[in-house]
Amino acid sequence: MTVAAASSRVDELLDQLAATADLRTAETVEELVRALMAMYGEGLARLVGLLSGRSGAPLDALLGDELVAGLLVLHDLHPEDTARRIDRALAAADAASYRVDGFDPATGALRLTGRADGCGCGSAEATRARIEEALSCFAPEVGPVELSSAPREPALLQIGPRPGAR
Repeated sequence: MTVAAASSRVDELLDQLAATADLRTAETVEELVRALMAMYGEGLARLVGLLSGRSGAPLDALLGDELVAGLLVLHDLHPEDTARRIDRALAAADAASYRVDGFDPATGALRLTGRADGCGCGSAEATRARIEEALSCFAPEVGPVELSSAPREPALLQIGPRPGAR
């Protein structure tokens, strides 16, 4: 389960509780969720602190995991900047052939240029979906994603003797 999906489910359950339970119960449950978030956030902070600066880059494995990376971002503990986390998302989405043409932190808009895989029959939308799912974990501050196709490289012209000519 991704962080975005889990967060959405928690919001859904809290809304359901607020609509059906008495006010005191709903407030108690919301306080419980806040306390759990604080506890897990403190645990993650200690984990990052213990692994940072160790030889062999032990933190890399955590930062490359979508769920752990998403939790670190959620708790504002992720040590990498947005650009690096976007790169991780593109790698996780198997979309490393795309390059970032621009990111607007105010709106969250991300412009990418690259070449979609596949035959073009919906592959750009499948690629966009993979990218957006990975971004929701690694860089949730990214909003709309605009994909542009890179111009095709010119075909290589082979100069040589004609077939059958010597």
